[in-house]
Amino acid sequence: MIDTHSHINFDEYRENFPEVLADIKKNDVEKVIIPGVEPSTFDDIISLCEKNEMLFCALGVHPSEFQTYNEDIEKKIYDLIHHKKVVAIGEIGLDYHYGADTKEEQKILLKKQLEIAQNVKLPVIIHDREAHEDCFNTLQDYKLNNVIFHCFSGSPEFAQKCIDKGYYIAIGGVVTFKNAKDLKETAKIVPIDKLLLETDAPYLTPVPYRGKLNTPSYLKYIAQEIANIKNIDAEDLKKATTENAKRIFDF
Repeated sequence: MIDTHSHINFDEYRENFPEVLADIKKNDVEKVIIPGVEPSTFDDIISLCEKNEMLFCALGVHPSEFQTYNEDIEKKIYDLIHHKKVVAIGEIGLDYHYGADTKEEQKILLKKQLEIAQNVKLPVIIHDREAHEDCFNTLQDYKLNNVIFHCFSGSPEFAQKCIDKGYYIAIGGVVTFKNAKDLKETAKIVPIDKLLLETDAPYLTPVPYRGKLNTPSYLKYIAQEIANIKNIDAEDLKKATTENAKRIFDF
């Protein structure tokens, strides 16, 4: 399997990082993509990936960090983007849950980074929280290689709208929660060739470890739950989503 979105560069993993990686490998995860969030971490993320064969990364400025973006940061992204370990632009997008008063600033940032993705022809990992239509409408103005809606949180109807555009739906641990009715319905309708797996570690730990620190080692529980929902064999789902990730990120 491939965990397409995991923040294992965070401090929570630093002390026992070799053991964390060993456990990930034991649990059938062959690659992990670490998304960029703020510019100050770019160099450290790339360095971490260089030291570990299974780790890759995306570069992007999270909408909550819009104030950190400037021409120097844009140049830095362009300078780093062709590194062999960089496979996408992300995570970028809009977050109206915590940033309802900065919508315009977030949109400006998103557009600047979508332009980078368009220019370098890399996939885009979209962070979309309570901003579904604005995210979707902004994407329409760009010619993008592949678009991944990370940690999908929209309705099944919105998922279908994204699928119709050829976008990919990435599903994480929330799908294992009993009350996640919309996401379970989304998992049911997403064609298997448009589906990706992620943990978004250290957040959103799946059942049966909900409430504890998340890790890519738990990706198998997400895969099993989606397979149950879709009434297909878990191994078939793991294989299909792995092939999807390899195709999108050019592994």
